Amino acid sequence: MDFHELILNRQSTRKYLPDDVDRTLVTECIEAARLAPSACNSQPWHFIAVDDKDKIKEIGTAAASLGMNKFAADVPVIIAVVLEKMNFTAKIGSMLKNKDYCMLDLGIAVEHFCLQAAEKGLGTCILGWFDEKKVAGILGVPGNKRIPLLITMGYPDCEIRKKIRKPLEEISSWNSY
Repeated sequence: MDFHELILNRQSTRKYLPDDVDRTLVTECIEAARLAPSACNSQPWHFIAVDDKDKIKEIGTAAASLGMNKFAADVPVIIAVVLEKMNFTAKIGSMLKNKDYCMLDLGIAVEHFCLQAAEKGLGTCILGWFDEKKVAGILGVPGNKRIPLLITMGYPDCEIRKKIRKPLEEISSWNSY
């Protein structure tokens, strides 16, 4: 599929078929994320792929509260995105420019992951709402590391929705604000 079709097909999927996802496909998505650009080539990420059903239930429970993410306990795969330290150059640049380069870098890598998944016929949903300490405990992530995002993954059990977005004229301009 061409790039435009790919971005039209990528959506936040919250309903998955119960089918297992071959680890090779998950690895291909992690490889796409690994190749993402990052500030000063810092690559401040580590991806933990979880396909153990018991751990998924635990993580899903840690992600479901206040009516959010109820679906997460029944997904085929969850990816925990662990924030790693930036290299020295990226860290200095981030401080001097007051820009959180590592979070920008994670966003780019996660979108590479999700686009690769969509190209393979897999659905994903990026989650920021979850009990980070519980998830870190379940996965053995050291206490000095952050898990800013989770990604659910599997074969979609839903149709591709029409994207509802603001008009181009509302979100862009030429030569001035």
